[in-house]
Amino acid sequence: MKANMNEKVWDTQKTRRLTKLNAAKDKGLNKLVPNDRAIELLETVIIREDKVCIEGNNQKQADFLSECLSQCNPKVLNDLHILQSVLALPSHIDIFEKGIASKVDFSFSGPQALRLANLVQQQKIHIGSIHTYLELYGRYFIDLTPNVCLITAHSADANGNLYTGPNTEDTPAIVEATAFKSGIVIAQVNELVDNVPRVDIPADWVDFFIVAPKPNYIEPLFTRDPAQITDVQILMAMMVIKGIYAPYQIKRLNHGIGFNTAAIELLLPTYGEELNLKGKICTNWALNPHPTMIPAIESGFVESIHSFGSEVGMDDYIQERPDIFFTGSDGNMRSNRAFSQTAGLYACDLFIGSTLQIDLQGNSSTATVDRIAGFGGAPNMGSDPHGRRHSSYGYLKAGQEATDGRVIKGRKLVVQLVETFRENMNSVFVEELDAWQLQEKMGSDFPPIMIYGDDVTHIVTEEGIANLLLCRTPEEREQAIRGVAGYTSIGMQRDHEKVEELRARKIIQRPEDLGIDISKANRDLLAAKSVKDLVKWSNGTYAPPSRFRNW
Repeated sequence: MKANMNEKVWDTQKTRRLTKLNAAKDKGLNKLVPNDRAIELLETVIIREDKVCIEGNNQKQADFLSECLSQCNPKVLNDLHILQSVLALPSHIDIFEKGIASKVDFSFSGPQALRLANLVQQQKIHIGSIHTYLELYGRYFIDLTPNVCLITAHSADANGNLYTGPNTEDTPAIVEATAFKSGIVIAQVNELVDNVPRVDIPADWVDFFIVAPKPNYIEPLFTRDPAQITDVQILMAMMVIKGIYAPYQIKRLNHGIGFNTAAIELLLPTYGEELNLKGKICTNWALNPHPTMIPAIESGFVESIHSFGSEVGMDDYIQERPDIFFTGSDGNMRSNRAFSQTAGLYACDLFIGSTLQIDLQGNSSTATVDRIAGFGGAPNMGSDPHGRRHSSYGYLKAGQEATDGRVIKGRKLVVQLVETFRENMNSVFVEELDAWQLQEKMGSDFPPIMIYGDDVTHIVTEEGIANLLLCRTPEEREQAIRGVAGYTSIGMQRDHEKVEELRARKIIQRPEDLGIDISKANRDLLAAKSVKDLVKWSNGTYAPPSRFRNW
């Protein structure tokens, strides 16, 4: 029977991949590519309008490959669609200014937030969406599948087996989506070794690898110097421990990054011990290995930590504490951002983090008019997962509070921990989030709200705790928020009589209502008062980055 001339071809993606690989082969580019030919490789295997996933994590960066991409000829490579969880380095933005890329889908932009905002205003970049981490990883396997990915690993053997070390982070999600959908995987590695300590990415998933001129950049993002923690942050931490963690018996949790949460971590061995809370709270974590967790670990508060990524200087300490961290036969931790995000979303009972703006409905965002920082994992960690089907004391108690005891599901606790004013005396509490203005500038269908107000259960400021679960009307919710908004314009417009009524119902609780002695809220309560103290707690196994050493 004669073949149908209009019969559909089912292997166009594989054919395109082979065409690219053959083009590289014709130029003498083998699997191990010299680093001085990296740009040539990229211009050979990437084509116009390709979806290119650059490994830019919270900490670990494919910095050499990103820099090479930014040096490609825009006449050869242009209109690329970049998929990237974190826009962290100057080269991540350079490719848009040079016209090599025109569209981006990302999660967080931290250090590049200002440049990104400027490019949006100049209409030099099109933002597809600002995603949560899990959302972006999920789309890698649905409709944002990379044609090419640029990743980084600690080492490779001659065959191209990769060892990612403690900072595995996004690598598995990126590679699987690319390698199993006819994409091309290119890795930069710090060193070529005879045998990798463990195989994190098998060689047959890797098309090309390059020994970079210098080790990939890793940002010590989660290191907080205890010397910078203030008395106000200590007071807020005391309120969280006594007013939220203790009554809800929070054992499984995630902390966002910041000095506020570092203060909580450093109060566990002191204030937490004083309240007889060891074994009752903060036992199981989805958390990067914060150095400020060391005293709590050493004091016996912590049973386990699964990490999104690692932290510079913590490798030896982690290796000495395999009962706490997830480590391999090589002794080193293997982190995994996708798995830890999933654990934080479904297996944790509480998320506590901070934000730049909160409105009167409790909506919050870190995306402001002049700074598009994105969200990272906060919308996942800071949301009530309706897919959850297991219970715990805190989950049940929060659900009962929200519904006057009539529950068919519980509630995850989502806490916003903020001082009422941030830098330059800008109020955290606002009538309207900048997100609405940004929506217009971005041409987005939705305003870039980080955590929706109906997911937020508690707001904690230096004034006290607002338990939004107990609010029964929008008016009560608004006054509860105003009631802890301090001397901001939002706080000054509170209905004093209504706020006192809410206080009588324990919807608002001041430090004195919780029996907290404010005179004790000082640095004497910290288990470690300096980075040097953290090193002592670790028995010398914590090796802080040089910029945190002052001794």
